[in-house]
Amino acid sequence: MLSRVADSIYWLNRYIERAENIARFVDVNLNLLLDSPPGIQQQWEPLIRTTGDLPLFKERYGEPTIDNVIQFLTFDKEYPNSILSCLTAARENARSVREIISSEMWEQVNTFYHQVKDVVSTQHFSNLPDFFAQVKLSSHLFAGVMDATMSHNEAWHFGQLGRLIERADKTTRILDVKYFILLPSVQDVGTALDELQWIALLKSASAYEMYRKCQHRISPQTVAAFLILDREFPRSIQFCLLQAEASLHQITGTTAGLWTNPAERTLGKLRSELDFITIEEIIQSGLHEFLDQIQSQLNLVGNKIFETFFALQTAS
Repeated sequence: MLSRVADSIYWLNRYIERAENIARFVDVNLNLLLDSPPGIQQQWEPLIRTTGDLPLFKERYGEPTIDNVIQFLTFDKEYPNSILSCLTAARENARSVREIISSEMWEQVNTFYHQVKDVVSTQHFSNLPDFFAQVKLSSHLFAGVMDATMSHNEAWHFGQLGRLIERADKTTRILDVKYFILLPSVQDVGTALDELQWIALLKSASAYEMYRKCQHRISPQTVAAFLILDREFPRSIQFCLLQAEASLHQITGTTAGLWTNPAERTLGKLRSELDFITIEEIIQSGLHEFLDQIQSQLNLVGNKIFETFFALQTAS
């Protein structure tokens, strides 16, 4: 298939997933604010810090207040990773491949875009939790519509690849929010406040119920293990990498366990590292440091996918 088409479908899915996960970022802090005891100062800078765009935010907004952070991450059309900007880019990618994707997919992207744009134009920001819930639901609807109405061919697998790489990256960042927020003091580790924060984090990843089905207690180690290493939960990093690798092999026709290009090698290497690491080793090396390394490796995977499939090759 044309590299232009593959690129558009890949980024269409990445942008939809990114919009959903930005909603999750803000949602985790809103949940923490609701669940925290009176008098606990809520922090909003960590959300910007995990995006890597703190200097840009401070240059344009200054103080990381709740209003400034939500405006920046959600409705700022000049910030390329805001929900509004992601959906604008997703819609343009969908428009460029309308002859490839199903009409139902186009309609869902278009509806999703206008839902967010209408909130911006009407300035109805009074019920933000419902708005972020709608963003997450609309993203799920798009994934379901794509799965049900598009042939599971090469184009579909490029879409899956984009969605799963983006989801793995954002799961690391959701976990990193907890690292940056941490606690008012070290003495609060293991207290009710600590447990409330881990529950809020699980809820922001739509992971609380599934976690509870396999674990009876909330602990940092078991929560991190579930979101990083679980092979069955669809938002865990390991699950995303396993499924992304399967789609990549479907695209190239390469046998599982082998590689024929830098994208397969880089993704396979990252996935295999998670196959054999334990949560004890992760905690010992430092959870934040481990997550930071995974983010860097996922960025490298994205670069190799671009170079292998999307970059224009010069004629020799």
